[in-house]
Amino acid sequence: MRIGIISETYPPEINGVALTVHGLATGLAARGHEIDLIRPRQAVRHPDEPGIDALETRGASLPRYPGLRFGLPASRTLRKRWTRHRPDAIYVATEGPLGRSAVKTAMRLGIPVATGFHTRFDTYANHYGVGFLTPAVHGYLRRFHGRANITLVPTDALAEELSAMGVAHARLLRRAVDTKLFQASKRDLALRESWGVQADTPVVLYVGRIAPEKNLELAVDAFRAIQQVVPKARYVWVGDGPARAALQQAHADFIFAGMQREETLAAHYASADLFPFPSLSETFGNVILEALSSGLPVVAYNEGAAREHLIDDHNGFRIPSGDAGAFIAATVKLASDIGLLRQMSRAATASVERLSPEAVIREFETQLRELVEENGHEHPVTAPA
Repeated sequence: MRIGIISETYPPEINGVALTVHGLATGLAARGHEIDLIRPRQAVRHPDEPGIDALETRGASLPRYPGLRFGLPASRTLRKRWTRHRPDAIYVATEGPLGRSAVKTAMRLGIPVATGFHTRFDTYANHYGVGFLTPAVHGYLRRFHGRANITLVPTDALAEELSAMGVAHARLLRRAVDTKLFQASKRDLALRESWGVQADTPVVLYVGRIAPEKNLELAVDAFRAIQQVVPKARYVWVGDGPARAALQQAHADFIFAGMQREETLAAHYASADLFPFPSLSETFGNVILEALSSGLPVVAYNEGAAREHLIDDHNGFRIPSGDAGAFIAATVKLASDIGLLRQMSRAATASVERLSPEAVIREFETQLRELVEENGHEHPVTAPA
């Protein structure tokens, strides 16, 4: 098949959506499909990839996130491109202006459309002081995804939530984790030494955007509670974002490692000991799977990936949403018990062994082929060579 993929974030940007979309695009290309990738132009150009025909469109930087961009509407460009080289189906991963114009253009051309629900923009409004906009954001998301033939979501709970919002055609597409990259064997004693910790010193890790919507105050409170019991514990932060400067200034004992990729990111995960993740704004939370695969017990609220993959008191602790006291207590319990940490570390790795990227790509391929068949596309749908 020729498959159009539209995303307003893509590597070299580092975030869950960019990496997920990149994995889907390269995975389908590896299975013999032609990928028509549409994304905003970036300051650093991503290298060409086999089987992926990329078109860069006009974009602009996100407010307060200069490193991330969104695409501007490109209906005319898309209409010309898709009239000349018509995709069998398109997958729109982001709900910005570029994604919206892609959905509209595909509908006019009669091309089947799948959308993806990757980011909780509806929950971000409260964290940026514009909570009054939440109903408007809900309305926009409902209209955006309602125009598509199907909307792919990573959890059953999110499918139910979208249904309640008025989007009745949500289908499940589970997320994968690269268990060959993220594994406990990547533990780096030299890296731990650079953090100033000994073998039995617990290292707490944060990976992700350092931003208000991630509930960072609770992350800090949980670590300060750990220090009351284990004074030598260290907190390592991987990532960047608008809250980093203030956090770094207020907490001189924290270690800020900046953005990390591939093997160095895997080493940071494996060289830590536990992963408290206090966010309540996640659609899924890929970092939870990466932490588990790396042998880190996770403490997280009963949302997204945690709801699907955390087994309470086995590979971590799944906390009732919003119960900050229970979150802190579970984090302290883990950090202060080396035996429990080691036991849960083994369970964490085992719990995600079967979430292979290959299985998710095959499922994505099946979803798109069924989408084309169900919507009577005029072109034949053929399996890849």
